[in-house]
Amino acid sequence: MTQRLHLVFGGELISPTGTAFKNVDDIHVVGIFPNYASAYDAWKNEAQRTVDNAHMRYFIAHLHRLRDEEAAASSTEELG
Repeated sequence: MTQRLHLVFGGELISPTGTAFKNVDDIHVVGIFPNYASAYDAWKNEAQRTVDNAHMRYFIAHLHRLRDEEAAASSTEELG
């Protein structure tokens, strides 16, 4: 069974109209979640918690879309 992992993260952006972080060292990693529903709940909680800061933004990254689970990978490819 394929896992559909999702990463929730966020931080302060340079501009509220962009997606570039002001300081990548300050990115808040909320966590990795086993499905979209739980990732969405975590994202919503953080977004609502920081609603007063227009520069603060949280995102959901679909980790399962980053690789093709059917394709074989070498051990170095796994690290890369």
